[in-house]
Amino acid sequence: MRNKNKMRFDKFNDLPKTVKIKKIVDEADGFKSFYFDYDIENFKPGRFVMVWFPRLNEKPMGVSYYENGTAAITVEKKGDFTSTLFKLKKGDKIGIRGPYGNGFSIKENICIIGGGCGIAPLAPLAELNKKTTVILGSRSKDLMIFKDRFKNNEIYYSTDDGTLGHKGFVTDVLDELLQKKKFDIVQCCGPEIMMINVIKVCEKYKIPCECSLERFMKCGIGVCGSCSCGKKLVCKDGPVFTAKQLKNMEEFGNFARTKSGKKVPLNEYHTCNK
Repeated sequence: MRNKNKMRFDKFNDLPKTVKIKKIVDEADGFKSFYFDYDIENFKPGRFVMVWFPRLNEKPMGVSYYENGTAAITVEKKGDFTSTLFKLKKGDKIGIRGPYGNGFSIKENICIIGGGCGIAPLAPLAELNKKTTVILGSRSKDLMIFKDRFKNNEIYYSTDDGTLGHKGFVTDVLDELLQKKKFDIVQCCGPEIMMINVIKVCEKYKIPCECSLERFMKCGIGVCGSCSCGKKLVCKDGPVFTAKQLKNMEEFGNFARTKSGKKVPLNEYHTCNK
C-alpha cells in the first residue's frame, strides 16, 4: 500500500524539484524575474508552478517565460514570501513543482491585457504569435514590467498617472481598439476589478474573453479546497476561466479565502495574502 501511494503521489508531479537560479532580471521598481532550468512538457501559457521555501511557505506563480527547458517566474515584492525571493542571488536554490491548472486558448489573432504583474503568465502567448496586440497597464511607467519585451507585436501602454501611453485604464484602450478591429479572443490577467471591466467591454463588442484568476492555494491539485471560488477550484478548474464561467462564479470580484479558509472581501484578502 505504501508503494502504491508513493507511485500515485509521483504521478501527479507533487514532489518539489530543487532548481538553481541561473539568472535574475530587475524588471521594474519592486519586480524581478527568476530564471531556472525546468522541463515543462507540452508547455501552455497560463499554467502555474508552486514555488517552495523550506520552513516558510509555498506559493503559486505563473510561468512568465519558457523556452528549451529554461523557465522563469516574475514576482512583485509584497510580503514575507516575496521578500525572501528578492534576497536570492544567482546560484541559490528554490523548490518547484508543477505545472498545474489549465492555460489560455491558443488562437491566431488575439489581444492580451496585463495589469501590473498580471502580464507575467500572458507574456509567453505574445511570443508564440506575432499577430498579437498587447495592452500593458500599470500605475506608472516605473512600475511597468516587460515594456520593451514585445517588440514584434503591436503594443499599447496605459498608466494611471499618464507617465507612459494613455492616461487612464486599459479598458479605455481596449474599447477604442475594438471600434476599429476584431480579435478572435481577448485574454487578460490583473486586478479583478480590471478583469470585470474587460469582460464588460468584450461583451459590448461580442468578443470572447478569458481571464486568469488568483486565489490562495495550498496544494495546487484540487485537494485542499482553499482556492475555491464559488463551486470552482482555481487550481484545478482554472486558473484560466472564460467570461461566461466567471459570471457564474458569485465570489468573482467580491470575495476570496484567507490561509485559514475564512471568506473575506477581496481587499482584505489582498492585504493578508502576501
